[in-house]
Amino acid sequence: MNSLPPPVGSTVMHAIDYKVHGAEMQFVEIELDPNEAVVAEAGGMMFMDDGIAMETVFGDGSARSGGFLGSLLGAGKRLLTGESLFMTVFQNQGMGKRRVAFAAPYPGKILPVHLADLGGELIAQKDSFLCAAKGVSVGIAFQKKIGAGFFGGEGFIMQRLTGDGWAFVHAGGTLHERTLSPGEVLRVDTGCIVAFQPTVAYDIQFVGGIKSALFGGEGLFFATLRGPGRVWLQSLPFSRLAGRIYAAAGGGREEGSMLGGLGRVLDGDNS
Repeated sequence: MNSLPPPVGSTVMHAIDYKVHGAEMQFVEIELDPNEAVVAEAGGMMFMDDGIAMETVFGDGSARSGGFLGSLLGAGKRLLTGESLFMTVFQNQGMGKRRVAFAAPYPGKILPVHLADLGGELIAQKDSFLCAAKGVSVGIAFQKKIGAGFFGGEGFIMQRLTGDGWAFVHAGGTLHERTLSPGEVLRVDTGCIVAFQPTVAYDIQFVGGIKSALFGGEGLFFATLRGPGRVWLQSLPFSRLAGRIYAAAGGGREEGSMLGGLGRVLDGDNS
């Protein structure tokens, strides 16, 4: 199990131990001392030991909710990101150590992030969050530029994870980390972004020529990430995986191309 002691002066973050199992279909096993807890999205739990109690909470499950109004605000933020109004808290109410595990929703990698090492904040795709130590707040992050709002592909509202404890996010396919120097720009398919530090500037740009837009098959827009800061990318966004399955079943056009259906006709594929 991997662990870090709670930061000096911290009173709300639960220090948890964890171990990531598996290669392509991973799950994270979290070890809880008595009274320690972890929060997770509904439906992510794989197994748990006897002595761990489940409680559905209104809002993001943060220990800093601030009563009913705080919980209501947290629930409203989650509603904007398309998530459930509720989260589940798993607390060890036994006398000894207990374990609870959370599974990845599709093939990929689980990324453990200690928020204290990142300045206490991480911006993540809204569907990538898996679970976190109780005390981590799961809020929203609005992209400041209107282009990112309308053409961001995966949505211009992203999740903001704040706190100083462990959080776990999931990336589809292969996970790739880049550290951008000040002013360094990386162009990325919008769906391939998993998370980045708030010091990284995020924007959306048009791909360029009309021929590339219509026939390139990569979509009309891509994301630009400008350093400094760390970014995490995924090789297989769920939207891409679902699109390939749907297209293989004969139900849709090729991903990203406005003329995908016509392309199949020109290729002689009329099925």
